Amino acid sequence: MASWIFEPGHTEAEFKARHMMVTWVRGMFKDIHGRLELDWERCLDATFEGEIDATALWTGEPDRDAHLRSADFFDVENHPRITFSGRFTERTGDTAFKAEADLTIRGTTRPVPLDIAYLGEWKTPFWEGEENKGEMRRIGFEATTRINRHDFGVSWQDELPGGGFVVSNEIDLVLDVEAINLDDLERTGAIEYYRPQA
Repeated sequence: MASWIFEPGHTEAEFKARHMMVTWVRGMFKDIHGRLELDWERCLDATFEGEIDATALWTGEPDRDAHLRSADFFDVENHPRITFSGRFTERTGDTAFKAEADLTIRGTTRPVPLDIAYLGEWKTPFWEGEENKGEMRRIGFEATTRINRHDFGVSWQDELPGGGFVVSNEIDLVLDVEAINLDDLERTGAIEYYRPQA
């Protein structure tokens, strides 16, 4: 089974929530570390895991970001990491899969179904200064799902006149993953650049 390491600079998780019943607010997390175990001859044996720095949440509005980091939402002071781990469960097309993941937010873990699209594989050179250390294989995946935020204790809410809500209960999630083959990272010496920082 080949190991693939998430490239944190090009891996991100996006969330989308309805605001005031009329528009979308989008936010994202970057600097995601993780790995995928995948062999195309046995693709349904694939497993994956990852860790998200919840303190790095960004929506483009500082006051909103501060509120989302607070105990009303992600409570990052007490729960600075969001984690997930799972496995492929079904192949639904040439490049499409279903998966099941255990997602942990605010210390609460729930199973979450995922729809996964494989985006391809390509080779890129790894340069260190003026020297090309060799090629690295990269693959891309996109995983999507919808969750109820209250299942994870992310439950702040305010009502609007007429029965509406400030923040939707259901949240759309998209995880974009770019991963590099571990053997290639080690062979080129690039592995040092992709280790999680302590």
